[in-house]
Amino acid sequence: MTLLLQITQAAVDSLTLSSNVFQNTAPAQDSLSLLSLLVKGGWIMIPIGIFSILAVYFSIERYIVISRASRIDRHFMLTLRDQLLNGKMESALALCRSTNSPFARLLLKGIKRIGRPIKEVESAVENEGRLEIYKLERNLQYLSIIAGVAPMMGFVGTISGVIRIFYNISVEANISIDAIAGGLYEKMITSAAGLIVGIFAFIMHQVLNSMIDRVSYTLEQTAVDFVDLIQEPAA
Repeated sequence: MTLLLQITQAAVDSLTLSSNVFQNTAPAQDSLSLLSLLVKGGWIMIPIGIFSILAVYFSIERYIVISRASRIDRHFMLTLRDQLLNGKMESALALCRSTNSPFARLLLKGIKRIGRPIKEVESAVENEGRLEIYKLERNLQYLSIIAGVAPMMGFVGTISGVIRIFYNISVEANISIDAIAGGLYEKMITSAAGLIVGIFAFIMHQVLNSMIDRVSYTLEQTAVDFVDLIQEPAA
């Protein structure tokens, strides 16, 4: 019985010693952080970083502008309708001038043309509508450019890294696979970063264009309603 206990204790001690040796000799894995990955991407990460800042800025700036432009003040529309039906043109003009919205500016242009041929009124309102849409589309082309250029910049960084790796292989007699794999994954970071920035810019470009389409439809509907309104007294 004593012999069995001694054998068991020796086995336990051997397993404990082996576990400690394995833990002490096992290579520690380097923890990857976002900052370290970005730094390893190289100089190409600088323009990609600038593109990301510009994409976020233009996305937020245009979103705020378009969101404000899409708001319709129902009280403003009802008040303006009453003033037009009652022939209070000066009050209607003053109301439009004091309201900062694409709809007010479109209606202001139309009210100024009241009394002229209806085709001239329609033309003035349509031109003002196109001008308001153009204002909303301002800076959207930059998001489109970033969506196309950022991924290409990432690929350029990866290709330059691969070229550098193969050049090192050609000039050095001995090179380890670790050096090749390490350099390659570092340069592929640029491709990943470029794709992320490009995808973000593309999505925001599509979302903002969709918002502008809704504003454009509402402006067209407002123009049609205005033309119908100024023709009501004559009907």
